[in-house]
Amino acid sequence: MKFTSTADYVAPQDLTLAVNAAIQLQRPLLIKGEPGTGKTELAKQVAKGLGLDLIEWNIKSTTKAQQGLYEYDAVSRLRDSQLGDERVHDVANYIRQGKLWQAFAADRRVVLLIDEIDKADIEFPNDLLQELDKMEFYVYETGQTIRAENRPIVIITSNNEKELPDAFLRRCFFHYIQFPDLETMQDIVRVHYPDIKEKLLTTALTQFYDIREQPGLKKKPSTSEVLDWLKLILAEDLSPEDLQRDGANLLPKLHGALLKNEQDVHLFERLAFMSRQKR
Repeated sequence: MKFTSTADYVAPQDLTLAVNAAIQLQRPLLIKGEPGTGKTELAKQVAKGLGLDLIEWNIKSTTKAQQGLYEYDAVSRLRDSQLGDERVHDVANYIRQGKLWQAFAADRRVVLLIDEIDKADIEFPNDLLQELDKMEFYVYETGQTIRAENRPIVIITSNNEKELPDAFLRRCFFHYIQFPDLETMQDIVRVHYPDIKEKLLTTALTQFYDIREQPGLKKKPSTSEVLDWLKLILAEDLSPEDLQRDGANLLPKLHGALLKNEQDVHLFERLAFMSRQKR
């Protein structure tokens, strides 16, 4: 069982090696990288490439580790007891399976995505240490031990918003997705827009990387944003000449797809103003 690039996802060699190493070691794969570099999409493509089902657990700031295991709905049980419902005699009726339980209980191997783990409280990763290590947990209300019969492939993503505990990191195989170079980005774009003309692609990506490398930029545009930008360019049927910038207007065409805050827009406006002043 080895992962490679798929028809919809260009995976560099170092990334495929990381995925396959984590599978071989039976360790969670911790993926970091800039937002928009395809961390979440990787899990989807690993599942697709290996022919496995995907279970997604999207983490929020309020998410607790216990929710990934199970939740006991005591309120519903109390209400049913007041109504005389027979279901109240079996506590299992009030246990809601979490995403880890679903992955552990699956009748075949699955890919479990724990997405943006750094959004949660700092204790969240530590609270999952034993469960991810032993691939089992205990349900106190029913006395059950839920154990993974088919060990899931666990992929965990992080945007590096906060540091993760050392004890958690020790249990993971780590990989940082580097931002694609020009050649890799061309391959990625061709996957999404196979009919794009070479001159337009070269002009657009040259401009895109120039923007990313502009000193003082608060948020660099990502892979997902350049794909959105190119989609608009193709929809508007713009030519390479239409994309050309000059000193009077350094903002790229349809810049709202690339620049996502007023500070960066003002940066290019100031650069254009300074360019005009020098003339």
